[in-house]
Amino acid sequence: MTDFQAQEVQDALSQARNIALRQLAHSPKTRQQLEQHLLKKDVSPEHIAEVLDRFTEVGLVDDLAYAHLFVRSKCAAKKISRSSLMRELRAKGVADELALTALSVISDEDEYQLARDAAEKKLRSMRGLSHEVVSRRLFGMLARKGYSSAVAVKVLKSLEVDADNVTRGDYLLSEID
Repeated sequence: MTDFQAQEVQDALSQARNIALRQLAHSPKTRQQLEQHLLKKDVSPEHIAEVLDRFTEVGLVDDLAYAHLFVRSKCAAKKISRSSLMRELRAKGVADELALTALSVISDEDEYQLARDAAEKKLRSMRGLSHEVVSRRLFGMLARKGYSSAVAVKVLKSLEVDADNVTRGDYLLSEID
């Protein structure tokens, strides 16, 4: 390899590193996300592999850490289920075993509480609606967030409607036994 060819390779690697670093400066990314972005920028697969291997070595790309961060932020903001989180992590290129490790921090009780919190928040905007309409809308919302029907039914049973105030839409929340 001539000096000119070696310099071209180094320039291409430097360009790939800079593209990947700019992406990581915006937000954490999985290896697959970076790889796809670099491919769009016409970086050769060999250079992509070399750059991403080095980034993984030094800890700039860590799919497990990304999965943990993703799970924490989505649970806090969106209150979505483990199955929805798993689907989103797969779409981002996180390996199933890493995703399962990150999701293991969410227990069944935690998932129930996330569903209940989401239902309570939605319930506040349903004043004046009948019990049937409220139940149907809450069940649908929980289903769209990926909760199983068993969890949705348990949440709906834990939300009691005060029969005297049903016309005003005042719903009382009770703890499930």
